[in-house]
Amino acid sequence: MIFSTYTFIFVFLPIVFFGFRLLTFLRNPIYAKLWLVLASFYFYAQGSGTFFTLFIIDVFFNFAIGSLIVIAGRNGRVWSKRLLLTAGLLFNVGFLGYYKYANFAIENINLISGQGFPLLEIALPLGISFYTFQLIAYLVDCYRGHTKETPIIDFLLFITFFPQLIVGPIVHHGDVIPQFQDRSLRLFNRANLMLGMFLFSIGCAKKIMLADPLTDYAAAFYANTGAGDTLTAWLASVGYTISYYFDLSGYADMALGLALLFNIRLPHNFNSPYKARNFREYWQRWHMTLSKFLSDYIFRSFYKKGSGSFNFYFSVMMTFFVSGFWHGAGWQFIVWGLINGIFVCMSHYMYRNKLKLPFILAWALTFAGVIGTRILFVSDSMSEAWQVMGKMVSGADFAGMDVSAVVDKLVTFAAYNAYTIALLLVGMAIAFFGRNSSQMTQDFQPGIRHAVAAAFLLGVSLTQMTSVSKFLYFQF
Repeated sequence: MIFSTYTFIFVFLPIVFFGFRLLTFLRNPIYAKLWLVLASFYFYAQGSGTFFTLFIIDVFFNFAIGSLIVIAGRNGRVWSKRLLLTAGLLFNVGFLGYYKYANFAIENINLISGQGFPLLEIALPLGISFYTFQLIAYLVDCYRGHTKETPIIDFLLFITFFPQLIVGPIVHHGDVIPQFQDRSLRLFNRANLMLGMFLFSIGCAKKIMLADPLTDYAAAFYANTGAGDTLTAWLASVGYTISYYFDLSGYADMALGLALLFNIRLPHNFNSPYKARNFREYWQRWHMTLSKFLSDYIFRSFYKKGSGSFNFYFSVMMTFFVSGFWHGAGWQFIVWGLINGIFVCMSHYMYRNKLKLPFILAWALTFAGVIGTRILFVSDSMSEAWQVMGKMVSGADFAGMDVSAVVDKLVTFAAYNAYTIALLLVGMAIAFFGRNSSQMTQDFQPGIRHAVAAAFLLGVSLTQMTSVSKFLYFQF
């Protein structure tokens, strides 16, 4: 089920919201939480197909392992803790590996050995990459003693809560489980309701009005890169760079807004990443909950404080290798991760040595790097990525032209693609100069201007919901 659809907005959400509000009047809070869990199960079942049963097994298995780890830790059984954690990690990594990477492994075995092993008929389960990270973090924290025994209803709600189940933000149990147990969960909060509706409308507008049309244009070019010219390659690649930001941050805004309707505060996931002046700063602003997870559970597994620069840079590279591999089963994703790691290492080196470029130059180089890595990210293969980059820098389309002919070609292209260019310029202006959702919600005081803005954005978005458009990160 997609947030930006009539069915979700006018059927599913009102039923879940009003059912939750009615159940909060009961003395025992478990009924309201159970309602949200059942609604989340239904939400996931609509898009998961036959995988839903395995999803349920996966969640309950991890709850059992986590509980056993906590009990073993309380009783001082160190080896039992280690064995249980190992079993839990192997299960989760194996589960994710089978569904996401089995065919990638078979393809590479065939390439190396010359064999022709058939590929498996595997559909990638919805949201598996995101909720698996949450499960792994929970088990590790149980092992580290950061988690006490969690009531099963709170654990289920932590994993399945429908606003963030599919594409995040990746939520740490310490951020939300205390909220599930707080009395304020059951209270009617007008400020949360207004802020939630405001954020949801912003996210919906980002998705429908900016991300979708830019994605459609870019996807059409990348579906047949050989037919496009230099200008189309540039417009499509920059368009994808902007559309990915508005698609994913739009989902995050909608998720935060939906959660606030139920008095739950999820962490913000974006902080104007395209304003960054280097890749170190960029990854502190882009998909922040993923970056935090990778820092807490991957980087810190390799890096030992005081162990020297080599260990630090090695740990950064391993973290981005994992990030690239997590994003997709393809060499282009691994290369994408490693290049990002190199850029981050370069940024750290400059930061440690107090080297600084002029802001405009630093920003321009960073954004150019973002476009280049996005080309790798959206391409189906390394060869396609190189083909796109080759078109962008070759200049073959302008060979032999004089100045007037070049100007005429640019004007014709701009006229033919005026709508896409206009959307791209609006998106870039918002991304580069506008206030982000986190800034707009700081010290939020509900007022008529917020209600009018929300109504306008949601109203315009509703007129554009003529077809269901999945979020780009659904494929991960």
